[in-house]
Parts: sequence; C-alpha cells; structure tokens
Amino acid sequence: MKLSAIAQALGAEVRSAGADPEITGVASAATATSEALVFAEDAQTLAAALASRAGAVVVAEKLAASAQDKPVLIARQPRLTFARAARLLQAAEIVTGIHSSAVIDPSATLCGGVSVGAHAVIEARARIGSDTRIGAGAVIGAGVKIGARCRIYPRVVIYPGTELADDVVVHAGAVLGSDGFGYVQDSETGEYLQFPQQGRLVIEDGVEIGANTTIDRGALEETRIERGVKIDNLVHLGHNVRVGRDVVIAAQTGVSGSSTIGAGAVVGGQVGIGDHATVGEQVILGSGSGVLTYKKVKGPGVVFWGRPARPLRQYLRELAGLARLGRSNKEPESLD
Repeated sequence: MKLSAIAQALGAEVRSAGADPEITGVASAATATSEALVFAEDAQTLAAALASRAGAVVVAEKLAASAQDKPVLIARQPRLTFARAARLLQAAEIVTGIHSSAVIDPSATLCGGVSVGAHAVIEARARIGSDTRIGAGAVIGAGVKIGARCRIYPRVVIYPGTELADDVVVHAGAVLGSDGFGYVQDSETGEYLQFPQQGRLVIEDGVEIGANTTIDRGALEETRIERGVKIDNLVHLGHNVRVGRDVVIAAQTGVSGSSTIGAGAVVGGQVGIGDHATVGEQVILGSGSGVLTYKKVKGPGVVFWGRPARPLRQYLRELAGLARLGRSNKEPESLD
C-alpha cells in the first residue's frame, strides 16, 4: 500500500521529497525493511528510525523538521497512528468455513462468513454473528449470543447465559459465564450451599479478553463489561462486577463480586479488589495495590498504590517515614 494511501486512510500528513514508497507492514527500527513503517516519539527514537532501513517514519509535527532523510507521516499521536497503520496493513485471515469435526447443534444459527475450527462445539440455540471465527476446541454453550466479527481463540469456553456484542476478541483458554463464588453457610451444620448463580454475563462491543482469564456470570442479575475494555491474561472478575468503558486491567488482577470499576480507569498487575468496592472513573491503581471490601477510591487521574490502596503521595510519605524510623533505631546489640 502506498504511503500516501495510508496517510489518507488515517488522516495523517505525508511529507517527503516526491517519494511515495510502498509499505507492506510495520516494524521496530532494529528489524525494519525498506517496505516497513516505524514510529518515533522523541529525538532518541527518531535517530534510530532514521538510521534504520525503514521506508517511512510516523512522527509528531515537532520532530518532522528533523526527519529529512526519509518520507514521514505526521500525526498528532504517532504511537496511535502507528497502531492503526498496523491494523490497516494486516493481512485478512482466510475464512476456513466449518471444520468436519466440529459439533454444531441443528438449532444453532451461524450467519454468513462464520468459521468454526476443529472439534469446536456449538450447542443448542446459540447464535454466531457474521464473519466471526471460532477456534479449535472452543465450546459455545446453549443459547449463547456472539456478535459480528468476533474472534474466539482455541479452547475458549462460553457458558449459557453469556452474550458477546460485535468485534469482541477472546484469547485461548478464557472461561466466560461460569458460576460465581457465592455460598451460604448452614449455621447448624457448618455446611455450605451455593447461592443461586443464574444471572447473565454481557460483553459489549470491542472488548478484548486475555488468555486464561475468567469472568463469572451474575448471581441473580448480571456481570457487565462495557465497550472497549481491554483485559490482560490471567485476570479474574467475580459475579455482578461492572467494568466501565475503556478500562484497562493488567495480568493477575482479581476483582471480587459486586464491585464496580469506573470508565477510563487503569488497573495494574496483581491488583486485588474486595467485594462491593468502587474504583472511580479514570483512577489509576498501581501494580500490587489492594482495595478493601466496600472501600471507594475516587478522583479522576489520581494514582493509588499500596495495600490498602491510598493516594500515591500519601503512600510515598509513609514509606519515607518508615525509612526514617528505621534509620533512627540503633541496631540491637549482639547476644554474644
């Protein structure tokens, strides 16, 4: 694809000395070929890009004047434009149709362009939207609804009562819609009986769910993951959780039942969130943070850290205080 065509598709500006190179993909400066597009966000990465074999560079306006040696795409957000270019240049996957070993209930509905991999199972009354791809060994439960252009990777299990909207990506080994961890104890015998887990799980447009992540259905109502949420590998979301639009959740995070994460929040890796907790819109939870049960952490753009999570400034002051306290105490005398 010509650089000028890429620029037109992405709303970027081309600046070059008449050259309009053919671009076939994106790369890092270290691995770029003459048909690759790279990006630069500062003087250091620009120097590496200009020294590379890349055919063109995506830069911000402030760097364009320094990029005389190669054709450039000028964009307000170079990294974002680079990512969009990668998607634009990505080769379309071949539609493979329905594998002969797939098991599909006669009452299931498969719209046009659906692919189903080897040994996948699609149960009764499930509905699969157009151009969706179901990977090998995936299990789509009874009555599950999956929208258009979704990508369900191998060995994904989607329980009954789950609904996926359009353009959802679910990576290998994820489990969606399983029962939540809710039990009632018999005070006389000490035995536990499962509280009803009969609600729904709703995944909205453009959500991406990482490998081996698990999301429980609602107990009596629903668990909902709103539009554009990006969830890393090995994340667990409990029953009745609600995650707002465009939230990012990193690996090994656990969110207990009935908690809410507001739109635009960023949740770092290995964060633990107790049940019925509230994380406000655009809050940032640093890696390893812990939010206590029923606790509310709010404030757009505020960074929280520690266990229990508190504003970063407070957390750092407390660490500094502990360090001073440690230095002020003399080492205990040896017993010898």
